[in-house]
Amino acid sequence: MEAKEFKKALDFIVEEKGIDEDVVIEAMQTALSTAFRKNERADYASRVLVDRNTGEIKVFRVTNIVEDYPDEEEDEEADTRDYLNEMTISDAKKINSDYEVGDEILEEVTPKDFNRVAISVAKQVVLQKIREAEREKIMSDFEDKQDELLIGFLAMEDAKNYYVDLGKARGILPRTELIPGEKLVMGSSVKVYVTKIESTTKGPLILLSRKHYGFVKRLFEHEIPEFADGTLVMHGVAREAGVRSKVAVSSTNSNVDPVGSCIGEKGRRIANIITELGGEKVDLIAYSNVMEDFIANSLSPAKNLNVSITDEKKKEALVIADDENLSLAIGKKGINIKLASKLTKYTINIKTLAEINEEINS
Repeated sequence: MEAKEFKKALDFIVEEKGIDEDVVIEAMQTALSTAFRKNERADYASRVLVDRNTGEIKVFRVTNIVEDYPDEEEDEEADTRDYLNEMTISDAKKINSDYEVGDEILEEVTPKDFNRVAISVAKQVVLQKIREAEREKIMSDFEDKQDELLIGFLAMEDAKNYYVDLGKARGILPRTELIPGEKLVMGSSVKVYVTKIESTTKGPLILLSRKHYGFVKRLFEHEIPEFADGTLVMHGVAREAGVRSKVAVSSTNSNVDPVGSCIGEKGRRIANIITELGGEKVDLIAYSNVMEDFIANSLSPAKNLNVSITDEKKKEALVIADDENLSLAIGKKGINIKLASKLTKYTINIKTLAEINEEINS
């Protein structure tokens, strides 16, 4: 391969793959050094240099300039010295008086047929280096995307997973991470939550979910700009995917109703979110620093609840509800009280006043 052809190939790799030229040059030089040592069976230190402007390749024998050796009978390191690749400063000065200890002497030893033979041998090594650089670049593009909402296209599927095209990489959306009951259509766009990004030998492993509670959190932030500008604050999300989510919100502006802002004009904002969730119920909970009030709010749609903290250290609370609101507070299959406990991080015990009186009198 002539120098011009080599330069053309180098430019193509840099432009086509979008890899930094320094990375490509280093990969080329490393691979060609390996090829030279193998082909020439060189037992001395060598270095291959690629001229980034012309594409010309040259091989040099490398000799390190070291301090003068002690007299042979006094030289305790004589048996371990690298005489093949070292030259004493005294001998080096005979060649060039400007040499100093630590300098290198480069002697060109480029074989006549090196361009074609060496590049053929080095090809696979270079390609491997380039693949590694590509993986690193993709990883750097995605490493800050964990716990974020992304939009991609459904590119492939198998028995266990969907594969989502995210541009420069594909993410894995396990079928177990879908919203229960939902059906996805191949080729369609899909919103996904990134649960994990990990570097592997095959490139970044990007795991996705639509079932994770973080998916609901990011949907709210995506749909409602007041979260981005700080007017609204989200204090937590508890979710039973496909059934119900509870989202605790507050406002930093006394003139802005946090729940109303999330609902939006004519209910458009919350409707868009619920549509994306496939009809999953969403309870908007007004956050309060007063834990009793926050727990009462979290048990929505139940009302008229009497809450008392029974053990602040263990985070336990007792809720007294009338017969009408008891079942609402507990919810179908206990989902409502379970989500309220997750949201508030309190163990919630709920009873009617009649049950309390019965316990006291027993």
